[in-house]
Amino acid sequence: MSLEFFIANRIHFLREKDDGKRATPPVIRIAMAGIAVGLAVMIVAVAIVIGFKKEVRNKVIGFGSHIQLTNFDNNNSYEATPIAVGDSLRRALEATDGVRHVESFATKPGIIKTETDFQGVVMKGMGADFDTVFFKEHLTEGQMVAYDSLKLSNKVLMSRTTAMLLRLSCGDSFIVYFVNNKDVRARKFDIAGIYDTGFTDYDKLFVLCDIKHLRRLNGWDSDMASGVGIYIDDYERLDELTDELYFSLIDTKDRLGNTYYVRSIKELNPMIFNWLAVLDSNVVLLLILMIIVSGFTMISGLLIIILERTNMIGVLKALGESDYSIRKIFLYISMFLIIKGMIWGNVIGIAFCFLQAKFGFLTLNPESYYLDSVPIELGWVSLLLINIGTFVISMLMMIAPSYLISKIEPTKSIRFE
Repeated sequence: MSLEFFIANRIHFLREKDDGKRATPPVIRIAMAGIAVGLAVMIVAVAIVIGFKKEVRNKVIGFGSHIQLTNFDNNNSYEATPIAVGDSLRRALEATDGVRHVESFATKPGIIKTETDFQGVVMKGMGADFDTVFFKEHLTEGQMVAYDSLKLSNKVLMSRTTAMLLRLSCGDSFIVYFVNNKDVRARKFDIAGIYDTGFTDYDKLFVLCDIKHLRRLNGWDSDMASGVGIYIDDYERLDELTDELYFSLIDTKDRLGNTYYVRSIKELNPMIFNWLAVLDSNVVLLLILMIIVSGFTMISGLLIIILERTNMIGVLKALGESDYSIRKIFLYISMFLIIKGMIWGNVIGIAFCFLQAKFGFLTLNPESYYLDSVPIELGWVSLLLINIGTFVISMLMMIAPSYLISKIEPTKSIRFE
């Protein structure tokens, strides 16, 4: 144990046994509280932003997959020009490293008409390869639909939002009217299940049905679809895999002579993902402000400690201790205080995150934020980086005020009481 660490240890831990006559302890407590509150706010802010981005992103992907393969001639409407999805294309996509699942889909706008209400929707046709994981998680009533590759099914999956607007419930039947080449065609469907993702914009838009209905309405062959949804294992590889598939299929045409167009979910929904990207800059600004505020409270505490120990500093200098050595003593004291504040900050921040994740007592308006409660997602890596960053920056901020020690003269300070 070095002399500086020994002295700092004695000063710090003897101070804890102080009888309260000195003015310093309240200031020190305020400094530690500043570190604790600042760190807790940073932990909660990062957890909320990461959780919010992940939840919104997952919901958008759940409705549209990570990557979509469509016809190059498509516009942005849901009345899509089809592509032929052959077995060779499907095998090539499934063999791509990082691809988890491949499914065909079709979309067609329609109008649901009941005895009292009507509502415009997009019927999204799915087949036997439908990945039901996302909708199973958000199923609130009824049962999940399962479509056979041969048998036509009238069962659909409708959102709670649409069901409430149309005053329908699980098990009810309804008619959808489609406009096809200036002709109006009607199809009857039965509600097998009701889902609720909280993503109101999409919930009130999509009704899931058997893809064979839309193929018949459009006069498509059994291998034709509006596009192919591609799910990947790692979201971090989204751009990489999108580029890989784009360039591998750029010169490939289907049996109808159509050119394939590969786009990621970020390209399909730029407004949402640009909005999520803005959240990163907001949380960075918050982290900077919290570290600055916490650092200045610690600077104030360190200056008070130095001024209180002026007599001791003069004695140490008279005994031959260098300014550098004495500065190290007070930096060790600062380190003790910062670590204590960080311990409390971690306890408060992690406890808040745990309670919010468990009980969701902070709620949101889903129409504005796409979620019904504040999401929490905090990994050990993020927590470790926040703690390391806070400690390092706080210690660096202590270096400048510690130079005040070099201004103290032994001849004057020894007489100082």
